[in-house]
Amino acid sequence: MRTWLLPIPLVLSCIPPVTPQETARARPRVRDLGIEVGTLPPGKQNAVTDVAGVRVGHVTLVEGKNVRTGVTAILPHGGNLFQEKVPAAVYVGNGFGKLVGVTQIRELGQIETPVLLTNTLSVWDASIGIVEYMLSLPGNEKVRSINPVVGETNDGRLNDIRGRHVKPRHVTEAIRKATTDPPEEGAVGAGTGTICFGWKGGIGTSSRVVSGHAVGVLVQTNYGGRLDFAGVPVGGELKDRDGSCMIVVATDAPLDRAQLGRLAKRATLALGRTGSVMSHGSGDYVICFSTSEAVRIRASDSRTVSVPRYPERSLTPLFQATVEATEEAIYNSLLQATDMTGHRGYRVKALPLGPLRRLLEKSGRGR
Repeated sequence: MRTWLLPIPLVLSCIPPVTPQETARARPRVRDLGIEVGTLPPGKQNAVTDVAGVRVGHVTLVEGKNVRTGVTAILPHGGNLFQEKVPAAVYVGNGFGKLVGVTQIRELGQIETPVLLTNTLSVWDASIGIVEYMLSLPGNEKVRSINPVVGETNDGRLNDIRGRHVKPRHVTEAIRKATTDPPEEGAVGAGTGTICFGWKGGIGTSSRVVSGHAVGVLVQTNYGGRLDFAGVPVGGELKDRDGSCMIVVATDAPLDRAQLGRLAKRATLALGRTGSVMSHGSGDYVICFSTSEAVRIRASDSRTVSVPRYPERSLTPLFQATVEATEEAIYNSLLQATDMTGHRGYRVKALPLGPLRRLLEKSGRGR
């Protein structure tokens, strides 16, 4: 007979609750189901951090019964981004959203801060956090203009979004926590309170390696339609047609702003492949940047500099890599997400694995 050192109720109270991140680790990613999306090989981590230098950090806010939100920071490299900017582009699939910083990216073709993802009503607090962080960096003492880049989706069903619980300090924390390790997926960071196809959505990531270069993608899924999973119709709640998806594409290929814009455009093809029509109320944005040192814009450059020109005829494999990695990242966001109950008792179930496996096996996919 087992002897308890503590009364049973006290023993149980000492066991910490299972977090969404811990539960997600027990759920599969796409390739664990025997599914290979597309034909190109993934990178070693099958994540956006396969692109050299890219770092990702999350802050997840799950507090009480009503707070289900967070922030995700994507850093193109580990240095001072204002002093060493990266070429970038933005593509707007459907513009019902609040992407801070978009006009300067379009005008100058560069990013000078980390890219932040959060909820709709927290983009301005997140922007303040980025500005405070960037102004504090050594070398930026004389900087008088910062263009924060903050994307969002609306997590107001599961989260008390009007409470604006994401604060500037959470942004600084996410940036400082950013690493080159594979990012956590599912109900974490900016994906904590999101919903996708009527099931729990979240953060997902994937990568591809082609032509000697890596293409990595990170998504924040919060949109609707009828889910097609790797070509297999799965369905979904048609009432959940509205919603948004933020897509961040990184590559180490030395592309210029125009070429990055072409890459960004292709990422939205993956939304259609998963069952989205980019509905009236959706904010579907793609932020695309290159980490290649050969094309960085350095504040110390005082003369005209020469940069390599990536051949246009060689872009098609990178287009394919972008579409495949985006599609797989979306599936990973669904698979890694877990059941959640949030604001006013609203409950969302995770994509059910048993029925999904049976559908995939019936179609000759998966295992």
